[in-house]
Amino acid sequence: MPPILKFLLRRLFSIPVTLFVVTAVLYGIIMLAPVEERAKLYLPRGDSKNPNLRTDVVVQQIIEAKGLNDPYPVQYARWVSALLQGDWGWSPALRGDVLEALLVRTPATVELTLYSVMLLAPLGIASGVIASHRAGRLVDHGFRLMAFIGASIPPFVLALVLLTIFYAGLRWFPPGRISAIYRFTVEDPSFKMFTGLLTVDGFLNGSPEISIDALRHLVLPAFTLSLAHWATLGRVTRITVIEELEKDYITAGRGRGLKDRTLLWRHALRNALAPALNSIALSAASLVTGVFVVEVVFGIAGVSELVTGSLWFVPDLPVAMGFSVYSVLLVLPLMLILDILQAVVDPRIREGVAEL
Repeated sequence: MPPILKFLLRRLFSIPVTLFVVTAVLYGIIMLAPVEERAKLYLPRGDSKNPNLRTDVVVQQIIEAKGLNDPYPVQYARWVSALLQGDWGWSPALRGDVLEALLVRTPATVELTLYSVMLLAPLGIASGVIASHRAGRLVDHGFRLMAFIGASIPPFVLALVLLTIFYAGLRWFPPGRISAIYRFTVEDPSFKMFTGLLTVDGFLNGSPEISIDALRHLVLPAFTLSLAHWATLGRVTRITVIEELEKDYITAGRGRGLKDRTLLWRHALRNALAPALNSIALSAASLVTGVFVVEVVFGIAGVSELVTGSLWFVPDLPVAMGFSVYSVLLVLPLMLILDILQAVVDPRIREGVAEL
């Protein structure tokens, strides 16, 4: 069997195993709480403090209806079975189906995450390579200073500063997902949602002005979300390329008369791509799970709206569990894609010589 096929089979097999371990641990943590407290999480917000409601009676009814006294394996199997059938629970706070609420808000979150990765990946790699080529010089010192600043600023602080300057001051990049003048067009039934991404669907509907407006709204949140990860990726790339430039094959290339630019971008960078892609994978996973703070600050109606809205007063167990599984399901395929890219650029990984 070819090494690349073995690698793919190992990675595909690891997805259900990882999903099982994560969900089992997650549900086990929930099971640590007393059964009465878990039952109260199914009550609509405010009902647990309603003096006119026989809370103890309702709690016992919920325990019996949900089987909360059953052994852990039985409850876990029942929960996973419901997930696989598309039943992610009914949210008392939202008064609706959890999976449906998540899917409706997913396109906004995916769009923001996608453009953040598209911004940080090329800029991080390019800036790291340039800094490595000028190691110890002014350009390198400037890069390291900017990377330190970018990694040190909390995203919500940066978001507020950018809004103050570029929205409140200059009126260039507004918050939200789309301007009010285009919202009615987007919400009209005649506007078809092919992908759910407004930057793409605007062009597909013959309305490029909507796509351009959606891009304007993404500038500040995408920059905010990607800055810290750009700093990490750039520093990883810089260190790795510096190490590659000191190896014998680079010296041999110079001896054969190859230009420094060719050695840097075609040889050193290619061998440094595996660690860079690993950094991108970790950044992408962090982006998926950390995008929600940025969504709240910029008023983007993504999954964060569901999570923060449903947990405002009383914890909503179905939403909390559904959101956790949702995050894992987003991260695992993304990690698989980036693992495959790493195996493509580094033969040692797909042949099992080096591990990711």
